[in-house]
Amino acid sequence: MKYQTCFVALIVAMTAAVSAFGQGKGVDSQSQRISDSSNSKAPANNGTKQDTGTTGSGINFGKGKTKAIAVIPNPYRLTARRDAILTAVAEVMRDRKLILDDVASKPDEGIIASQPYTFIKGAVVAQSEINRFANVEGGNARGWTRGRYTITVEVQPIDGTTSNVSVNAKIEGRTDGPSGAEWITLQSTGVAEQEFLSALVENITGSSPAGRP
Repeated sequence: MKYQTCFVALIVAMTAAVSAFGQGKGVDSQSQRISDSSNSKAPANNGTKQDTGTTGSGINFGKGKTKAIAVIPNPYRLTARRDAILTAVAEVMRDRKLILDDVASKPDEGIIASQPYTFIKGAVVAQSEINRFANVEGGNARGWTRGRYTITVEVQPIDGTTSNVSVNAKIEGRTDGPSGAEWITLQSTGVAEQEFLSALVENITGSSPAGRP
């Protein structure tokens, strides 16, 4: 009976020890820290580095990569004599594969015009290029097959060393229907004029206008 009482007391003592071990010293401190940290969802502190996270991920999807191209004033004031500008106009037309129209041009009056230049051919690609050079209002269903433009440059002297240069472009789109080919005059977007002016300024000054590539 004495031994039985001691055995029961030993069992009770061991049970109490196991319970105490499970509540205190038996806990894995590393696992506890991981558990605690996973339950604590306080915002992270990146210090001075703020290009992380949802709003500061460092990904800007090209923001700031594409710079807006500056619009060149038209007419554009150039510091050069009219005859020098007219010579440069003829050179730029030649470089851009434009043929001088001797009938429409009036060099004595400071006017030089090109013959129509076909800048795009083909029904598949004509639509997008014509849209770049012209405002096509409700013309998407026409089925454009070609596009062309005519450049006219007018040089007006201000004084002996300065002149105003105006560039105008006549944009036309062609459709091929049952009744034959038809050229339709369209409103210019200014792209043809800007490209020619930029090339002319670079030819005369040796550098592109401010804000132009």
